[in-house]
Amino acid sequence: MSTTKARKLKQLVQSPDLTFLMEAHNGMSAKIAERTGFEAIWASGLSISTAFGLRDRNEASWTQVLEAVEFMSDATDVPILMDGDTGYGDFNNVARLVRKLCNRDVAGVCIEDKLFPKQNSFLGEGQALLTIPDFVAKIKAGKDAQTDPDFCFVARVEALIAGRSMQEALDRAGAYTDAGADAILIHSKKSDSVEIEEFCRQWDNRSPVVIVPTKYHDTPVDVFRDLGVSAAIWANHAMRAAITAIEETCAEIYRTQSISAVEKRVAPLKDVFELTGENVFEEFAQRYSA
Repeated sequence: MSTTKARKLKQLVQSPDLTFLMEAHNGMSAKIAERTGFEAIWASGLSISTAFGLRDRNEASWTQVLEAVEFMSDATDVPILMDGDTGYGDFNNVARLVRKLCNRDVAGVCIEDKLFPKQNSFLGEGQALLTIPDFVAKIKAGKDAQTDPDFCFVARVEALIAGRSMQEALDRAGAYTDAGADAILIHSKKSDSVEIEEFCRQWDNRSPVVIVPTKYHDTPVDVFRDLGVSAAIWANHAMRAAITAIEETCAEIYRTQSISAVEKRVAPLKDVFELTGENVFEEFAQRYSA
């Protein structure tokens, strides 16, 4: 019996070994992340919004985001953890989202305990948080709605982002775990990992912990291993790399009025055709052509 994508993700999250999830924002970036060797993918809300040319403030509708994630799921065999922001509404919206993700073979969702519409965690100070009972309701509704028993619901604690106390972060994580969350994502925008380390020490592996080291990127990953962190998400780097490459390529073509110089630096068309599966189409054509 084959292992489902949801089961793969749950095994990675529950493993004692540190797992790395690479950000992707469309089918192509997801396929590249898989080919590189990543065992799981983070479908980043920030990066998907950016690919649409929109702000990370729920300006893209949940169905638009879901469609992008469906393309990613179709393009890959590794599990995807979707960045579900705040769940696009209340507990009822979260339940509907989870059902739709299960239908599309998406392995899990991460929901944060802020208010809808969300604001990116790295913008502003003192962002408002949902009450613990209201977020617990979202977790319970999501877990009750899943049609795959291994679907992963990751509860994202934004207390430290919002400037709240460490004790509140721990209290929220405890309530979310008791409500059925499969893992806790503890988030921080500090330039060092001090508060993440303190959270992990006090949490003491009560349930799997996921982190996003975007701001504290200089911390050696062995620190996270020693703390028992289950997964680290490289949350937006494929998109940021794409922006840099596109800007540089467009600027040089505009400046030189030629594609000659950049042709040596961009992916050859044969790689494009390989990634999009032209060889598979040829097999189909031979099988089904009269």
